[in-house]
Amino acid sequence: MNNSKPVIPTAINEPVLDYAPGSSERASLQEKLRELKQTELEIPAFIHGDALHTGDLEEISPPHELSHRLAQVHKCGAKEVHHAIKSALEARRAWSELDFIDRAAIFLKAAELLAGPWRDVLNASTMLGQSKNAYQAEIDAACELIDFFRFNVEYASKIYEEQPYSSQGVWNRLEYRPLEGFVFAVTPFNFTSITGNLPTAPALMGNTVIWKPASTSIYSAYFIYKLLEEAGLPPGVINMVPGSGAAIGDPVLASSSFSGLHFTGSTETFQHMWRTIGANIANYDTYPRIVGETGGKDFILAHASADPDAVATAIVRGAFEYQGQKCSAASRVYLPESQWRMIKDALLGQLDEIKMGTVEDFSNFINAVIDHKSYQNIVSYIEGAKQSVDTEIIAGGHYSSEEGYFIEPTVILTSDPQYRTMCEEIFGPVVTIFVYKDEQFKDILPLVDQTSPYALTGAVFARDRQVIVQASNALRNAAGNFYINDKPTGAVVGQQPFGGARASGTNDKAGAPPNLMRWVSVRTIKETFNPPTHFGYSFNQPDNQ
Repeated sequence: MNNSKPVIPTAINEPVLDYAPGSSERASLQEKLRELKQTELEIPAFIHGDALHTGDLEEISPPHELSHRLAQVHKCGAKEVHHAIKSALEARRAWSELDFIDRAAIFLKAAELLAGPWRDVLNASTMLGQSKNAYQAEIDAACELIDFFRFNVEYASKIYEEQPYSSQGVWNRLEYRPLEGFVFAVTPFNFTSITGNLPTAPALMGNTVIWKPASTSIYSAYFIYKLLEEAGLPPGVINMVPGSGAAIGDPVLASSSFSGLHFTGSTETFQHMWRTIGANIANYDTYPRIVGETGGKDFILAHASADPDAVATAIVRGAFEYQGQKCSAASRVYLPESQWRMIKDALLGQLDEIKMGTVEDFSNFINAVIDHKSYQNIVSYIEGAKQSVDTEIIAGGHYSSEEGYFIEPTVILTSDPQYRTMCEEIFGPVVTIFVYKDEQFKDILPLVDQTSPYALTGAVFARDRQVIVQASNALRNAAGNFYINDKPTGAVVGQQPFGGARASGTNDKAGAPPNLMRWVSVRTIKETFNPPTHFGYSFNQPDNQ
C-alpha cells in the first residue's frame, strides 16, 4: 500500500536539439533514417497488448518518395473494434484503481525514454512517414510529446490536490473519478505529439482508451505504442485500432459504454461525430465528454508601425514550416500599403533561399504534403488563383507529384479580402496577402475578425503600443492563441496552452489543466464525525412559557 505523498518532479520543457552540421545528434538521426528505410514494417492493431493481424493491408510510403515502401498496416473493422471495447472495459477497473503515482510513473518513464534512446526513432519515423524536416520533427515528435508527458503529470497532481473547505466536525473531499466507460481518441497526421497526447492524457487520469491514429501517421503511431509498452503501460489501457474513419468510428460511437471523444482533425469530421453522438445520446450510459481541436484560417495583421523584416520572417515561417500543414499556420495576411514594398522584398528574398526536397537532405526547408488527396486540393486553389482576375501569384505556384507530393511555397496577392483563399482552410503551403491603405487599419480589424468561421491562432505586428492594445481588444474572440510580434505557430506546452473556439474546436487547451479536467467526473464526499440523532432544530422549539 502506498501511504506516502511523493513530490512530483517539476516539469521543464525539453531542450530542442539543433542538428547542426557536424553535431552528434545529426549523425545519429541520419543513421536512424537509414536504418528505418532498410526495414519494411508490418504494423498490426494492438488490442489488450496483443498484436492483431487482420490481413486487410494498406501500404505506407513516404510522401516525398512514393516509390519506397516503409510498411504495411493491418486495417481494422467492426469486429476488431468490439474486441477493443471489451478489452478497454476489462482493463478499466484495475487501471482506474491504480494509485496515481504508479500511473504517473509510466508516463514520466516514457518521457525519459523519448528524451534518450527513443528520440531518434520517433523523429526519424515522423520525418519519413509524415515528410517533416529534422527541426520540425524534433520540436514535435520529441520535445512536445516529452513536454505533454511531463506537464500532464504535474497538472494532474495539482488537480487531485484541489480540495474544498471543511467546517468543524465535517471532512469534505473531492474524488476525481475517471469517466464511466471508455474514451475514443482520434488523432491527426500533422503532429506526432498530438498523436501521442490524445490517448495518453485521458489514460493518465485513469481512463482506458480506444485509439484510432490517422492512416497517414500510422508509421510513427506504431512507435509511440511501442514506446508506451516499454514504459510499462498495462495491456488494454490503450488499444490501437488502425482503419478508416467510418469503419472504426461507427461501432465506437454506437457503444453504450462510449464516454468521451478526444479529437483533432477536420471541422467536417468533428461536426459529423458530434451529430452522431447527439443522435445516440439516449443510448449512452453517461453523457459523453466531447473535446475537439479542428481547423484554422489563421491571420497575420501588420500595422504601419511594424518591423518589415520581422513581418516577412513571420510569414515565411508561419505559413510554410511543415508545408503549411499546421492548424495554426498563417494563411491570410493583412499588410499596410506603406510597408508593402519593404515586406514584399524581404519576403521574396527569403523565399528565394528556400530549398524543397526529401527529408534526408537536411538543407531542404520544404518537403512534401501528406497525400494525394491533400495535394489535389491544394493544387485546385493554386490553379483557381491563376485564373482569377482578383489575384496574382507573386511567388511559387509550381508543383509536381512525379516522385512525391511537392508544392512550392506559394504567395497569392489579392485585391479582394473576401477571395476564397482568404476565407477557406487550405492546409498547405499557400498564403494570401491583402494590402490595405494605412488609414483603414481600424476598418481592417472587424474584417479580420469576421472573414473566417475559425478562431484558432492569429498574430499582430506593431511597435505602437496603443495599436497593439486596440488590435488585441478588437480581436479578442478571433483567436484562442494570440501572438504579438511573433508568428502564429509554435505553441509550447506549459507556456502557451493551445486551442481555439468557434469552428476551431472546444478550446480545452491541450497540455493544460482544463483539458485534463475533461477526463474526470468529480464526486463530492462529505463525512460527518458526530452526526445528529434527532430531527429537531432550535428554531422549531416552543417559546418559553
